[in-house]
Amino acid sequence: LDIRPKVSSLLSRLVNYTNITQGAKEHEEEESAEASRRKTPKSPNMGTLMGVYLPCLQNIFGVILFLRLTWIVGMAGIVQSLLIVLMCCSCTMLTAISMSAIATNGVVPAGGAYFMISRSLGPEFGGAVGLCFYLGTTFASAMYILGAIEIFLKYLVPQAAIFHDTEPHRSDSAMLNNMRVYGSLCLSLMAVVVFVGVKYVNKLASLFLACVIISIVAIYAGAIKSVMHPPEFPICMLGNRTLVRDRFDVCAKTIIKGNITVPSQLWDKFCLPGNTSSAHCDDYFNQNNVTEIQGIPGLGSGIIRDNMWGNYLEKGELLEKAGLQSVNAHGALENFGMYVSADIATSFTLLVGIFFPSATGIMAGSNRSGDLKDAQKSIPVGTILAITTTSLVYFSSVVLFGSCIEGVVLRDKFGDAVKKNLVVGTLAWPSPWVIVIGSFFSTVGAGLQSLTGAPRLLQAIAKDNIIPFLRVFGHGKTNGEPTWALLLTGLIAELGILIASLDMVAPILSMFFLMCYLFVNLACAVQTLLRTPNWRPRFKYYHWALSFLGMSMCLALMFISSWYYAIVAMGIAGMIYKYIEYQGAEKEWGDGIRGLSLSAARYALLRLEAGPPHTKNWRPQLLVLLKLDEDLHVKYPRLLTFASQLKAGKGLTIVGSVIHGNFLDSYGEMQAAEQAIKNIMETERVKGFCQVVVASKVREGIVHLIQSCGLGGMKHNTVVMGWPYGWRQSEDPRAWKTFINTVRCTTAAQLALMVPKNVSFYPSNHERFTDGNIDVWWIVHDGGMLMLLPFLLKQHKVWRKCKMRIFT
Repeated sequence: LDIRPKVSSLLSRLVNYTNITQGAKEHEEEESAEASRRKTPKSPNMGTLMGVYLPCLQNIFGVILFLRLTWIVGMAGIVQSLLIVLMCCSCTMLTAISMSAIATNGVVPAGGAYFMISRSLGPEFGGAVGLCFYLGTTFASAMYILGAIEIFLKYLVPQAAIFHDTEPHRSDSAMLNNMRVYGSLCLSLMAVVVFVGVKYVNKLASLFLACVIISIVAIYAGAIKSVMHPPEFPICMLGNRTLVRDRFDVCAKTIIKGNITVPSQLWDKFCLPGNTSSAHCDDYFNQNNVTEIQGIPGLGSGIIRDNMWGNYLEKGELLEKAGLQSVNAHGALENFGMYVSADIATSFTLLVGIFFPSATGIMAGSNRSGDLKDAQKSIPVGTILAITTTSLVYFSSVVLFGSCIEGVVLRDKFGDAVKKNLVVGTLAWPSPWVIVIGSFFSTVGAGLQSLTGAPRLLQAIAKDNIIPFLRVFGHGKTNGEPTWALLLTGLIAELGILIASLDMVAPILSMFFLMCYLFVNLACAVQTLLRTPNWRPRFKYYHWALSFLGMSMCLALMFISSWYYAIVAMGIAGMIYKYIEYQGAEKEWGDGIRGLSLSAARYALLRLEAGPPHTKNWRPQLLVLLKLDEDLHVKYPRLLTFASQLKAGKGLTIVGSVIHGNFLDSYGEMQAAEQAIKNIMETERVKGFCQVVVASKVREGIVHLIQSCGLGGMKHNTVVMGWPYGWRQSEDPRAWKTFINTVRCTTAAQLALMVPKNVSFYPSNHERFTDGNIDVWWIVHDGGMLMLLPFLLKQHKVWRKCKMRIFT
């Protein structure tokens, strides 16, 4: 009675029920009657727009749209860029459909994706996916911070750089070090803001969202204006190579000063100082003309034809414009820094990994289900609308960028050809600064949101206590804010910042998010296929085939974007899964995997019913009959050792025993006997089932076991029993009759019989025979079983070195 729920307490809980279950702490308080009396619960009031649509929009639009989408279009071309966007957005749309089904199957408290998966697929999958989602969100905060610092150092305040490279064309390492220093400072500052109070972050959320929307509107306005009045962003070309525009003033080899032609700054860069003779100039400079082309030809220019197909570059390859006249000459290496070049090698798969984080953030609505007026309606509508909106923006942006901007500018990641302007900013109206400032604030906001969400997710996992060493992260401040979890999140995010490259961090978090989405789809597919009685989503537009397609797409995208990261992410998830399984998380969540196992077992048992096993497949399926003493201890535990050596973990083993007495009186004794047998089975590493029978006569109990053990095709075909010792001295004159009767019953049931004599002298599982023989005394009519037994024993490491001798 102490542990079983009482009807009265159950009814009182139902009376005090409220669906505000935003944090684990509040959830616990609402379950206690005192807290319900102390607090009057605030009714949730957020609608679809404020509660789901806008938070999802804010989480999906991010740094990649402003910093990398133009570059992706330039490298992959419009066609392949549309394919990348289609793949990523389809993947998230299918996941959103599965997530909507799971989220409308009941209230989803704090922990969002983790809660949904753990309650659908069990604690092992839940823990593995929850931690993957947590790592993804943590690395997302690092990615947003790196994006913000890139905007700050490249476009807002370039003079703030601490490290400068001595060689002009080797600015990589200095830039990475600057990113590390500023990124770490920014992370510390954000962590302090989150620690001081999440309410400030939530208050600023609308401001950050406004920045994103204004920036996107500015891009569309600029694209429309470019039809009539394209913005002035001339690009200087030497032959067909693009020049870095901020290294010189005039795009010409010579300039006229007071009717005298003098060498320009550009001439001085390519020629020896103090020489006006072309003999002392770079070969390529001498043989090619300097021309100026328009960086933003505009929507009506027909540039879309040039940008339709991909133009992937190797690291260090120069950005060249096809179609411009050029004489191929060998240029001096010291002038390499004058040309715009690719900073990393690109490929379709790499771009998929970099773009995918733009499509993530679809869980923002389901994480807030406790604050929604009607979560069952708002989550599906808001999430799917947000994905549709963002997908349309991405598709139209790809086409607009390809239609308005010159190809060499698109491929110029940092805007070197357009005087270090943000490339997407060059298209914006009224000024590039709208995008630069807007994207900076929106990126900082997204980073703060991720840094706020990740510790709460870790706290939700820690409070479930499925991973013991994470228990400390379940504690926090008095108001429930996760202090320790924030500290760990900051340390992991710092690792992402030390990588210092947005292009390297993006594929890492893509892996973790894809892993999470894969399991959301799997959870929905499993629940739908099993038709479990508690699976009743209010969202009806889902199907197991869609979930399965979403799952396949997630897996495909993982391996497309980076196969080695995919293997590492799967390895991490697998290790967490096995660890939780090893720790034995006993959570009564009624997971779908148990249901799946049950369905698979039923299917396999029905298949086994089709007919008797073929001779080739025959192996002893054991019923081991054990004798217990008065204290319910197993008399001959070596019988189990022998069984485990014979089976080597394969096939069926049932361990049976009989208790003398009446079932109603001896039920407790029977349970104790079962537990004792299970404990010794675990010690002897016997994988199998235990069955204890209470009978008025031991002989009858044994007959019942022989007749009724097993299920369908999974029945025993061999009985193992001990040799009767001391039957002459036994007080009970019927003791020897029990043995004889068991032999007769086994024969009558047409089962094989094994009687190990002197079983206490048999080797334990830790002993090894380095030599020796197993003797077989051949009986012609045994069907070959005597030959099979030593062979099966020799599969075990104890008997492996033994030889077999046959006596006929």
